[in-house]
Amino acid sequence: MESFIIEGGHPLSGIITPQGAKNEALEVICATLLTAEPVRIANIPDILDVKNLIKLLTDIGVKVTRHTRNDYTFQSDTLNLDYLQSDEFIQKCSSLRGSVLMIGPLLGRFGKATIAQPGGDKIGRRRLDTHFLGFKHLGATFVHDDQRNVYYIEGKPLKGCYMLLDEASITGTANIIMASVLARGTTTIYNAACEPYIQQLCHMLNAMGANISGIASNLLTIEGVDSLHGASHRILPDMIEVGSFIGMAAMIGEGIRIKDVSLKDLGIIPDTFSRLGIRIKVENDDLFIPKQSHYAIDSFIDGTIMTLADAPWPGLTPDLLSVLIVVATQARGTVLIHQKMFESRLFFVDKLIDMGAQIILCDPHRAVVVGHDRKIRLRAGRMTSPDIRAGIALLIAALSASGTSRIANIAQIDRGYEDIEKRLNELGAHITRVDD
Repeated sequence: MESFIIEGGHPLSGIITPQGAKNEALEVICATLLTAEPVRIANIPDILDVKNLIKLLTDIGVKVTRHTRNDYTFQSDTLNLDYLQSDEFIQKCSSLRGSVLMIGPLLGRFGKATIAQPGGDKIGRRRLDTHFLGFKHLGATFVHDDQRNVYYIEGKPLKGCYMLLDEASITGTANIIMASVLARGTTTIYNAACEPYIQQLCHMLNAMGANISGIASNLLTIEGVDSLHGASHRILPDMIEVGSFIGMAAMIGEGIRIKDVSLKDLGIIPDTFSRLGIRIKVENDDLFIPKQSHYAIDSFIDGTIMTLADAPWPGLTPDLLSVLIVVATQARGTVLIHQKMFESRLFFVDKLIDMGAQIILCDPHRAVVVGHDRKIRLRAGRMTSPDIRAGIALLIAALSASGTSRIANIAQIDRGYEDIEKRLNELGAHITRVDD
């Protein structure tokens, strides 16, 4: 296990470019299972979750060609479907959250798939009901193996239908879309997730020969086709990384330019940071965050305390709430952070409290942050990263803190951020990776 040693208090400045989007990469890489022809994908982030997913695909027989560090071709023409029943496959799926996105394409193309409870972040329950209900609407049946805690799913042929999703689940929507593109007839998905990465998945599938309309809305119509062919696709910049860099620039920056952010796909992320008082200058497709001695949290028009809450797109992504909490610790004013989706995601705030932050954890879903207005710096500490987003939030806190901090279990950070210490050290940070 590795840790980061962070010497806090060194200001950051310069230019940084966000990596390709982790969540989009997991979706579109799995979508290559839908065709026997080559699919080339550029701007793939070189991060642990993506590398583990690619390794899992090679295990089932996908031919993977790596052109450059972030540019791959995938060809799924000779797959070993028997491997899906093996204990080794089940074990690997249980440790990789992204493996759940293999179900839809395998079911859509081959009429069968195996579902193990996926692993990933320790942020609370991440139920699969939306996936299951969508597959059932398409005509799939399930058998549960109690001894292995595995579901076997079959559905050949799948038949298109109308369905109203019980929640706008991103991975659920992606899985149902991938299962539907080869189904017979027309599938209509209402209350579909419509974030940019779902849009990107739909655009790639259409480039492969699918017939999906309603893209960017929560009402998708999918006309089933007989087969898909190869295509090329480029992944968007990672909006969560862009938001993380905005937070770093606000806390410890002396002028940071974030390059090529795909501004139109950031939604309300820049406006949300502006509500915390962060100045953001838009220059073409770049964001420039100048040095600020102070930043003040807005209040609502009626004077009540500002509340920031996650919501399905185009609302605020829950993945940035951890960063927003850290940024608020040095703001002037008070903000209520309401994390609606996961009941364990806010538990990392006890580490920030140990560092001197003024935070009241009201319940598993709500925290009140009273900002120091930079009058009291956070102090260094020893901590462990419980998940990807809490990990980057703790790293931001450590960069701004007085003294030297240590963050253990940084594999969680590596799951979502490519070469993070190298890129931040180029801006002036002092981060060292060590073996425990």
